[in-house]
Amino acid sequence: MILILGSVTVREDSQIEALRHSQAHVSRSRAEPGCLSHEVTIDAENPNRLLFVERWNTMEDLERHFQVQESSDFVAAIALLATVGPDMQLYESTEIRKH
Repeated sequence: MILILGSVTVREDSQIEALRHSQAHVSRSRAEPGCLSHEVTIDAENPNRLLFVERWNTMEDLERHFQVQESSDFVAAIALLATVGPDMQLYESTEIRKH
């Protein structure tokens, strides 16, 4: 499984627009093949910072997601509203299940 942790800090006057773009991106991404989960939340300590958590089945699924025009459009739109970021870390992970 591929895990993505991301964030972007946006201008205070752009928070609502950034959240609207982010929620649309998350909803669309959830319908893509291989997307196990995709969320956006507002940082409790900084309401202008949006946090993203994504889980993808394989790296190939994620690469296809990156090739979707709407994904590129989202990154470009959110970058225009950003004061910090966007920032993204990718991890290969295995779920540990407790007994």
